[in-house]
Formats: sequence, structure tokens, C-alpha cells
Amino acid sequence: MIARRHFLLFVTLMVMLGGSVGAAVAEDASALVKQTAERMLSALEARRAEVNRDPALIYGMIDQILAPHFDFKKITQGALGQHWRAATPTQQQALMDGFKQVLVRTYARSLLNYSGEEIRYLPVKPTGKENTVIVPTEVRAPGSTPIPIDYRMYNSGGGWKVFDVIVNNASLVSNYRSSFSTEIRQNGIDGLITKLAEMNRKGQG
Repeated sequence: MIARRHFLLFVTLMVMLGGSVGAAVAEDASALVKQTAERMLSALEARRAEVNRDPALIYGMIDQILAPHFDFKKITQGALGQHWRAATPTQQQALMDGFKQVLVRTYARSLLNYSGEEIRYLPVKPTGKENTVIVPTEVRAPGSTPIPIDYRMYNSGGGWKVFDVIVNNASLVSNYRSSFSTEIRQNGIDGLITKLAEMNRKGQG
């Protein structure tokens, strides 16, 4: 079930809405997410035989289709919390690079495990903050309770980007913040950089 949840994260984060936040944009957001998700699934199925022979190909597909719609700096800043300011620019870049790889590897595996669960796209909700919205969805598997997944997005000036995901009221950024804080307290910022590199070497998420 965790893998299936992760799949939805990447599929629904592909949308690039553009423009200012308004009623028309909010109403259209779920439809745009759905259309983009269907394009991703079509692209994956078209290359399924290739990907089955060489699963590493999925990383390039994610990097090309999905990654541009994430603000990895903002995501990493959120996950580091107060520790971000204590990191040097070199350390910050290493943290962003390592964390991005962890996320891409985790969700690449999940994307390959998608097995046709129904995705329900709900109306976009305002957050009360300018140029920021929540894109809510539900994942429905036969005989299971729907899983709510909310995507927090903001308009960066060049289009919409994702900076957090809420699964069953649990924030992705907050969850990583807890584990990252523990690692930093024990081994420092360089220790976390080493940990991320180790996770990527082992293919862990």
C-alpha cells in the first residue's frame, strides 16, 4: 500500500498550471492533474518492455517529466527545518542532491508497482496564502478505505511547483524532518549527507 501511495505522489505532481491563483484555475487544477497522470501512464506503458528489461530507465523518465515540477530546495529546507541555516552552501547543495535522489528512487519503484487503483481528483482548495493551493486526491483500491493525499503547491513565478505532500494527514516534509533532525543531532550535517549517500547506494527510500 505504501508503494501505491508513493506512485500517486509522483503522478499527480506533474501538473504545471501557470498564471495566478483564481477560481477558474482552481476549478481546472484537478482536471489538469488527471490529464497529466494519464499521459504519464501512457508513456510508461509505451516503454514497458524496455523498462522491464532495464528498470533504471524509469529514473530518466521521472527526471524529464516529473522533477521540473518539484521545488527540491524548498522541500529540503522544510525537511531540514532550523538546521538548514546552519549548513554551508556546499552542504546545502549536497543535501538537496542526496534528498532528490532518495525521493526519485523511492517513487520510481512505486511507479513501477502501480496496479490500476482508482484515483479520484477533488476540487483544488485555497490555503489562505497568496499563490498557494492544495490539490486533494483520493486513492481507491477495491475493498479498502480511500486514502486521502493532498499536494501543497505554490506558484513560483514560472509555474506551479510542489513543496509538500500530505498522506492521511501526515506530511512528507514533517516526517523527514523528524528523522533528519535525529541524524543531525547524532552525527552532524555531514553525517546526514553521508546517510543520504548511503541510502542511494543501497537503493533505499
